[in-house]
Amino acid sequence: MTTLSFRTQKREQLLDITAEVDALVRKSGVRDGICFVWSLHTTCGVTVNENADPDVGHDLAAKMAQLVPRDDPLYRHTEEGNADAHIKTSLVGTCATLPVSDGKLLLGTWQGVFLAEFDGPRTRRLAVTVLPVPGPAPR
Repeated sequence: MTTLSFRTQKREQLLDITAEVDALVRKSGVRDGICFVWSLHTTCGVTVNENADPDVGHDLAAKMAQLVPRDDPLYRHTEEGNADAHIKTSLVGTCATLPVSDGKLLLGTWQGVFLAEFDGPRTRRLAVTVLPVPGPAPR
């Protein structure tokens, strides 16, 4: 297991971390396996989405802000003013399980791995584990 750190710039943003995760996969030496990326926080998540058009990340953050507003009189968790960030993280999820093939992440043409920040700017840590898939059983 390795930890990656990122500094986010805004309260809500999608930060493309594909290159950093793929570099860890390549460094691991695993040819075929699974890469597990886990957020060590309750107010930021991990997701896979399109990385070719930055408007996709903007649209996701904007829609989440609309669906889960920052200030809502129904929130009971009010001491830090981030109840919305906890809800958004639960909706997005805190992890991604990614296939590894031929020593690198197996992603579709437009796919990237993102840290989904909902309570920034902050320094965020992600735990990354790369595991080999056992080969076929000997006969």
